[in-house]
Amino acid sequence: MTELSARNFGLAIAYFIPGFVALWGLAEGCDTVRLWLIGGGATGPTLGGFALVVVASLTLGMTASAIRWASIDQLHHRTGLKPPRLDFAKLPQRLDAFYALVENHYRYYQFYANMAVATAFALCMTIVGGERLSAWAYAAVVGVEAVFLAGSRDALRKYYERSSLLLGERESEVVHDERISPGRVDGTGEEAGEEGNTAKEAAGNRKESGPESTEAEGVTPGKSETAKKKPVG
Repeated sequence: MTELSARNFGLAIAYFIPGFVALWGLAEGCDTVRLWLIGGGATGPTLGGFALVVVASLTLGMTASAIRWASIDQLHHRTGLKPPRLDFAKLPQRLDAFYALVENHYRYYQFYANMAVATAFALCMTIVGGERLSAWAYAAVVGVEAVFLAGSRDALRKYYERSSLLLGERESEVVHDERISPGRVDGTGEEAGEEGNTAKEAAGNRKESGPESTEAEGVTPGKSETAKKKPVG
């Protein structure tokens, strides 16, 4: 139950809250959306209006997330924050730890970055709606946007670093056996290195010493044939 609640919280901050902020800004220029939020007449907000607000908030939150991927993600990646190469073959054994990284780091990155998109959208809709803001209000929005961007970069950096420790690929998956010396047989079946050269030299010496060894045994080349041709008696 606790794990389910944590995941619901992560999804809420990643999509629902930024979507609601965007919906609030949209209400500045759309009377229908304003009725969903504040209701009409003395009755106030209705159950149907609440359902529409939930659906619209989730829709706008997902849209803000797509815009975030196309803009803020690319900004972070092009300014030195590179995504790690992950080996998802390790995921089944480390699934719980990976879920913890997503909920504790990546969901917060989505919240900060999606809020940056939603806040900018709400500001634009407020301007389009005809409402005039003071210079202090603009400065405040710019400051909040800067904080959101800085927070998103920090959360994404921590997620990348820790997911790389959990599922990252090693620089080289090739294991070198140091027990195999350079003189052992290589992949083509031929000897290599100093030992191979020594073996070839030894074979050549045996060929050159062949006739000498025959003479040492008392038989010289050609004498055996002469002995056969010599007439008897």
